Amino acid sequence: MPIYYKFDILAALKEKGFSSYRIRKDKLLGESTLQSLRKGEPISFDNVARICEMLDCQPGDLLYYNKEAAESPCE
Repeated sequence: MPIYYKFDILAALKEKGFSSYRIRKDKLLGESTLQSLRKGEPISFDNVARICEMLDCQPGDLLYYNKEAAESPCE
């Protein structure tokens, strides 16, 4: 996958006061989304939008595109 997170999203959320406990309790993000973020796996655009709202940022602040990874052949 040629799209990556620029930083640890969960750590940034925690700095803004959104602990994993609060995220679960307030049902801000699902457990599968939290697991995907921990593993650096892709999440839905709806979840990207929710995180942008929580962090007061734009999607481009969260993600970057690696052209070399996109051009490498799949093995």
